[in-house]
Amino acid sequence: MKVAGIQMDVALGRPAVNRERVAEKIREAASRGAEVVILPEMWNTGYALTRLEEISDVDAEPSSSFLSGLAKELVVNIIAGSISSKRGDNFYNHAFVVNKHGEIIHTYDKIHLFRLMDEEKYLRRGNKAETFALAGVTWGLIICYDLRFPELARKLALEGAAVLVVSAQWPKVRLHHWRSLLVARAIENQQYVVAVNRVGKDDKNVFAGHSLVIDPLGEILYEAGEDEEIFICDLSARKVQEVRHTIPVFQDRIPDCYR
Repeated sequence: MKVAGIQMDVALGRPAVNRERVAEKIREAASRGAEVVILPEMWNTGYALTRLEEISDVDAEPSSSFLSGLAKELVVNIIAGSISSKRGDNFYNHAFVVNKHGEIIHTYDKIHLFRLMDEEKYLRRGNKAETFALAGVTWGLIICYDLRFPELARKLALEGAAVLVVSAQWPKVRLHHWRSLLVARAIENQQYVVAVNRVGKDDKNVFAGHSLVIDPLGEILYEAGEDEEIFICDLSARKVQEVRHTIPVFQDRIPDCYR
């Protein structure tokens, strides 16, 4: 399975510009044979949180229709990172997945809101994370700060996730944490981790880039630099099964002792 990550800069508060750039990059990834394309966090608006009423999607539109059309046209699955989206009176850091037929098959609202970037002041948190099936594989999807909460990744692994996607706008100042936590999630859950971060900067932060693909043994298969790029890696669900058979962590869990 060929999985592409789009490590890109985000134009702060300019959703039309960001859609245009995302379309260009998804087309390139598809032309290079990608079967699944993954976007970073909050790619439609960036962290222009004080302007959400003006610039945010409403009920995930127009982003969902835009990406559904691209997925169907290019016959590619898209894990759409996350966007700012308004539902009712509240704004969410909202992720969704579109299959190659243009159907939205999964949604997720970021559960853990990051105080250092004022998310809790402007956004409502989600309360549910579930796995989803895509391209014959079971996946989990979390967003940025969620990475610091191993219980969430473990829940998805216990539900069968062979691949954990982490969509992010992770600041460069904590790059060491980013790399270390991603490797830990892969090793402890014996799954692939595909982490797609943004690059560039906004008014308050410089972002790390260094998107990563890590195998179920914790080996780094690919690490991006600090510039925009599209990377493609081959993942094998069979590798996950082999690792979990060789080191039977899930069979040896004793949940009663963890309460």
